[in-house]
Parts: sequence; structure tokens; C-alpha cells
Amino acid sequence: MTKRYRVGIVGATGMVGQRFAALLENHPWFDVTAVAASSRSAGKTYAQAVEGRWFMKTPLPEAVGNLTVQDAEDIQAMKDKADFVFCAVDMKKEEIRALEEAYAKAEIPVVSNNSAHRGTPDVPMVVPEINPEHLEVIPAQRQRLGTKRGFVAVKSNCSLQSYVPAIHPLMEFGVTDALACTYQAISGAGKTFETWPEMLDNVNPFISGEEEKSEREPLKIWGRVENGRIVEAQTPNITSQCVRVPVSDGHLAAVFLRFANKPTEEQILERWAGFQGEPQRLNLPSAPKQFLHYFTEPDRPQTKLDRDLEGGMAVSMGRLRPDSQYDYKFVCLSHNTLRGAAGGSVLLAELLCAKNYI
Repeated sequence: MTKRYRVGIVGATGMVGQRFAALLENHPWFDVTAVAASSRSAGKTYAQAVEGRWFMKTPLPEAVGNLTVQDAEDIQAMKDKADFVFCAVDMKKEEIRALEEAYAKAEIPVVSNNSAHRGTPDVPMVVPEINPEHLEVIPAQRQRLGTKRGFVAVKSNCSLQSYVPAIHPLMEFGVTDALACTYQAISGAGKTFETWPEMLDNVNPFISGEEEKSEREPLKIWGRVENGRIVEAQTPNITSQCVRVPVSDGHLAAVFLRFANKPTEEQILERWAGFQGEPQRLNLPSAPKQFLHYFTEPDRPQTKLDRDLEGGMAVSMGRLRPDSQYDYKFVCLSHNTLRGAAGGSVLLAELLCAKNYI
């Protein structure tokens, strides 16, 4: 692709917004030309706005640091500077829904990291390797909004990125029941150990709203487009337990599955090894070459060792074995702020551009 796109980041000063700024440095298709945040940061340079709270391990990109922060509510200013925006704001859900639709109605496509629109029937919630066909609902959304270019597309909850990709290639065997226990990094709460010292040497068994998202959102991902809306799948039955653990990045999941047509272990491993999605077929810039990796070592994957696999965009599995109550169990891992947040959104934007929705 030779065309380059001007990109804005709305919510640029938060942890996910910073991850967008870092990820998009030297991107082959996208140039960050605008950053926006709350009115408290508006008017400052981006470097001034994040001074003393730049959470990324890599240096602040100089070009982005020199940009003047816009007020996120000043949609016209962003329209003049960006072809589309990534949105990762910290606001109430109803405020986020209103803001994102306002951008869309101003003919600015929105690729959202937020949860506010995940339940909206004509807003595609896409894991690019799993359900790219859900982008077909965008024309119906544009009709509802009265737009020609503008729309909202979202990525799913970060914890889903660890186990839903591992389950997806096995759906042909009729997955009837799934149990997923996730062990989630503190960056999923927008925190570091410096800002959340009480998480050192600690485990917190409660993450507000996380289990409901983990049980409901996969059904939309596995749903179908019908009459201008996405109809959720009815199966599998999913139950989850979500726990915050003292690691910086990386969500680990312990998964238990029951099948209508039980596969062999060899068949499961074959499906994982052979799985490719649309991003791999299109050779999108942020797509991992191998989406799913299986480790044969009994103590892998490990969060610290394996979360950055393929630039943090791959999903890794291990410890596949029979279970006494379910058919099989295994563990899996993804990087929550890369594959699970900003990186997943960038990959979704690449897919939208490749498919001419942007």
C-alpha cells in the first residue's frame, strides 16, 4: 500500500494512548498528526502533557512529542488534522458513546479501544484474524448515523485476546462449554507498580465488570451479520474468573473446554499450527507471521518470557492435556496492551484500510 494516512489519537495521554504513540512511530502506513486529551492537557505540547508520567519503555517519539494537544471535544480541529482516529479515553460509558458517535458523524472514522460501543449491534467488534466479515455491518451503521465516511469500529476486551483466539480454530468440533480463568496484569488497569504499590506481593480477586465481558463478548465475536446488525452466537456457554496479579504486562488464561465432537490432541495441535487469518493472508504490517504458537515445554508459556512474542501480537499456548471434568485444558497468553489493546486496534485499522472502509 502506497497511500499514507493522517492519524489522530484521542485520549493520547493515558497508558493506552501512549502505547499508540509509541507503536505508530515509523509505521509504514500511518503518520500521527494529531493528539487529543482532556481540557487539562489541551494547549500543551504532548511532551509537556506526559512529562513525568511517560509509561512506555521506549523513548517518547520526538515528532509526536512536538504536537500540540487538542481538546478531545474539539472535533473540528481533529477533523482538519486526521483521516481517522484511535480512541482510548477515560470517561463514563455514555460520554464515550456520545463522543465517538460525534466523531463518526463529523465523518471521522473511529477505531476504538473503549468498551462503550462493544454491545452496539451495528458496531463491529473485531479480532482481525477471527471475524473480519463483521466489517460488513459498517454500511448499515453509516445509514443509521447519516454518514458517508464516518463509523465506529471497536476491538474486544483485552483478556479475551488470550483465550478466544485459541478456542476459535476448534469451533468446528462444536465447543459447548468453556471455562476461562484469567490472571491479568496491572497495566490492564492503566497502572504501574509505581502508581499501584499495593499490588506488589499481592493478588486481587476482583476486576470490576471483567467477568461479564469475558462471558458475553465472545458471543458477539462468534456471531453473524444479519439485517444490518450483529446477532450473537448462542454457544458456547462461557464462565470465567478474572484475577489481577502482580505482573506489569501480559494476561495469562487457564482454559477448560467441552466439545460436542471431541477432537484428539493431535487434531487440536494441527488446528492451532495451521491457523491463519485475514491479516496473515493480506500481510498487514502489524500482523504476526504465526498468530498462534504452541509451546511443548511443561512450564510455558510464561508471562515474562513470552508476552512479547512476535512484537507482542502473537498468542501462545501450552500444557494441552485431558481434563477429568471437561474434555481438555490448556493455558494461553497474550500481551494485554499490545495484542489486547493498542496493537490490536492498529491491526484493526490496517484491516479497515486494506478493505477500503477508511
